[in-house]
Amino acid sequence: MTITICIGSSCHLKGSRSVIGRMDTLLTTHNLKDRVTLNGSFCMDDCANGVCVTIDEDHFSVSPETVDAFFEKEVLGRLNA
Repeated sequence: MTITICIGSSCHLKGSRSVIGRMDTLLTTHNLKDRVTLNGSFCMDDCANGVCVTIDEDHFSVSPETVDAFFEKEVLGRLNA
């Protein structure tokens, strides 16, 4: 699984640094660093919403407040499916 988080200026202002930090912590806590690649990318062309995140080819908008729920549903949910 590859997770890409936008680090462009708009997403940076919306908290992408916090999202990346928390995602990294969650991957470490759940011992998933060998199964999940975490990448950064400049503008992902969805600036009107929250921080742009893709899992493989699926697009999402995440905020620092929703990253834990996102991780549980989208990351753990896909890995455990």
